[in-house]
Amino acid sequence: MNKVIQGKIFVVDDNIDTDQIIPAEYLTLVPSKPDEYEKLGSYALVGLPDRYGKFITSGQMKTEYPIIVAGENFGCGSSREHAPIALGASGVKAVVAQSYARIFFRNCAATGELYPWESVERLCNEFQTGQEVTIDFDQNQITNHSLNKVYALKSLGEVRPVIDAGGIFAYARQTGMISR
Repeated sequence: MNKVIQGKIFVVDDNIDTDQIIPAEYLTLVPSKPDEYEKLGSYALVGLPDRYGKFITSGQMKTEYPIIVAGENFGCGSSREHAPIALGASGVKAVVAQSYARIFFRNCAATGELYPWESVERLCNEFQTGQEVTIDFDQNQITNHSLNKVYALKSLGEVRPVIDAGGIFAYARQTGMISR
């Protein structure tokens, strides 16, 4: 079955760190509590400079952007798992970046919150916030419908089934690595 994600994109550039993704003042929220998980999501990307615009509209709990397009070194900074969790709680399904901080990439898999795609080209210079795109998992590509262009993505490889399962522990239970 071919898996796709469609929707509007939110575009940022290089070195978006975990303090910009979810500032430290919100780390007291406990993601395992449903109401706090949702509240954590409402603070996703509030640490970004104003030049990017609002990721979540004032008064809303979720974003209208299920996909983030970024430059190099997305998720750098501290190793907090709250960063991919906050993005997932906000409604983000995937990030397409030129490169990731390895701990952020790993935390995406561990939590199962979102898919960390790596682009072949530097898309953050071509794409604009609000454009409609489709990510095709089986073809490893992203289509920008506003530009009417298709771009290659690097394969998710072995991380895809882990995220599909809902994270590392869910995957381990599903595959019999640990008991249910």
